[in-house]
Amino acid sequence: MIAAKRKQETAGNAGTAGPARLFALLAGAALSLLGVLGCFYDAGFGTGLELASDDLAGILYVNGWRNVVYLGTGLAALALAPRHPRASALGLGCFYVVLAIWGFEATDRGVGSILDALPLGDNDNALHLVVGVLGVVAALVDGPLPALPKRLRSSGSEGARSTRRAWTTGGRGSRRRFPGDPRRGGDA
Repeated sequence: MIAAKRKQETAGNAGTAGPARLFALLAGAALSLLGVLGCFYDAGFGTGLELASDDLAGILYVNGWRNVVYLGTGLAALALAPRHPRASALGLGCFYVVLAIWGFEATDRGVGSILDALPLGDNDNALHLVVGVLGVVAALVDGPLPALPKRLRSSGSEGARSTRRAWTTGGRGSRRRFPGDPRRGGDA
């Protein structure tokens, strides 16, 4: 009965796209596109002193490592969005907020790099911050939060009774007997 009810709820929500799902799909598509387009500008994987990058449309710095990050996060968001939209949006948002903060700290006079592998500029950091904040907001406003399990919602003695019952039942719902204890199903 619970599985049938859950199926109905899932089927009822399947056609609706909440903010988290829309964000994850749109951001995933945009990030994947950035990763693919970046390969046409610079696909080198140099690091340290050999770090080289090119401007994507004169706005964003790209290299092979940035392309991998954009493709990886974009494809992950696209893959997770249909079944886990809130987790996808929140994960993508948190990742890009951390990347933006790290990038703002690593840039000096508008240019810098993270781990001597990811070239960054102020435009890159702004893009990461916008994507991150939008992802976190989309995850937070996407419908009501899931309800607590029934065993955690109960209060007072009922919660203790249900917990005790769970511990005293054996496999397949049968109650275990404790010899010599009439309160626990045994003979006195």
